[in-house]
Amino acid sequence: MRLDKFVMRSTRLTKQQVTTCIESGEVTVNQQVITDVRYQVHENNLINYLGEQLIPRAFRYLMFNKPANTICSNVDGDYPSILNQINIEDKQELHIAGRLDADTTGLVLITDDGRWSFNIMRPEQNCEKTYRVTLSKPLANDVVKRFEKGVLLSGEAKPTLPAKLKKIRVEQAFVPDPSQNQQDGYKTQMPQQVLLTITEGRYHQVKRMFFSVGNRVNALHREQIGQLKLDIPLGHWRYLTQCEVNSFIN
Repeated sequence: MRLDKFVMRSTRLTKQQVTTCIESGEVTVNQQVITDVRYQVHENNLINYLGEQLIPRAFRYLMFNKPANTICSNVDGDYPSILNQINIEDKQELHIAGRLDADTTGLVLITDDGRWSFNIMRPEQNCEKTYRVTLSKPLANDVVKRFEKGVLLSGEAKPTLPAKLKKIRVEQAFVPDPSQNQQDGYKTQMPQQVLLTITEGRYHQVKRMFFSVGNRVNALHREQIGQLKLDIPLGHWRYLTQCEVNSFIN
């Protein structure tokens, strides 16, 4: 962790105050004065500010069930930030471990532990993310095998990593049929839903994957990351248990 971030996590100083105190020589690391705010410190370092040892606040780990028309950002944009719906102190220290598009719903993990979120977001960590995908039309027969091998997305030089795709049954829906009279003018339509599991997080990846095989995503919902399944209502959040936190630590 950078020295300035460590001091901020251990005090109530502002970012500018932390920068000033470090550059003024008021912070020592292992009894040596360090004036570089970017200096990397570790858990076993002895870090003092004005002669007093600094102890950082404990990291926090949250699950959030993201509604549509919100953004995974620390500040509002075209839509409100999901952090608006989380009422805890020092929210500015939190970040999202794997963002979702504004129109995508479901499981989001939020933390102030950068090392922990690294294990979730980096493809080489092989952390699986599972999405429930509603498609505009039935799935072609060869798509499961194509996704297993990887598909080349528009504008990309390398195909996607192997992905798992599973069809799921959904209840039938009744939609108006213009070819019938008003009394019995309904036909049965079976929406096409699938579960897609990937280990990457490329830009709009899920939508682009289905577009590459001639389909379109109508709705997208993330329901699982690693071993962790979404278990709270839409728009709600909770802290992770220690066992859940440890499941993402290699």
